[in-house]
Amino acid sequence: MTSPSRAARAGWWALFGQWLRNPLQTASIVPSGRDLAQAMVDELPADTRRAIELGGGTGSVTRALLAHGLRGDDLLVIELSESLHAHLRKRFPAVRVALGDASDLPAIAAHCGFLAGGQADAIVSSLGLLAMPEDLQGRIMAAAFACLRPGGRFIQFTYGPQAPVSESVQQALRLKVRRGGFVLRNVPPATVYVYERR
Repeated sequence: MTSPSRAARAGWWALFGQWLRNPLQTASIVPSGRDLAQAMVDELPADTRRAIELGGGTGSVTRALLAHGLRGDDLLVIELSESLHAHLRKRFPAVRVALGDASDLPAIAAHCGFLAGGQADAIVSSLGLLAMPEDLQGRIMAAAFACLRPGGRFIQFTYGPQAPVSESVQQALRLKVRRGGFVLRNVPPATVYVYERR
């Protein structure tokens, strides 16, 4: 069995390699800290039973979601990087981990059988939305809300000083946004935002 420290080192190297290959696609070379992962989990709806994670990275948020009580087959983790995808599959064998682009989420979720159990109560995202072009932001957010139940939440963190989804995307999809926790004990410090349909 792989030790936690060995798994963490392997995850960091996979994340660093992904950043070297595509720095604009990788939000940070430092995995999300436990405090940030917990701040995101704290924003889940109280009755959350099924969730999707976008940008699983090294698995810090995945670990927090499982610790919160989600079962492996009720959690779908999407990762675009092949090396990080392989790392996540090895680290969390009981979790559905899919390789793919978040803008294709409905097709991915249907293909792997996740949607057969119903729509997600929440989507937790570690994607670097703030750095993305507006049209890609819009496609990802539309795909996410197509997989969320009515009243479901899209939970996103950002390192930037502003909300990560543009005003025009929010208006086009009829979204409302609420600022969640600010996590100073993260490198770098991060803010959590919660999006819901109006």
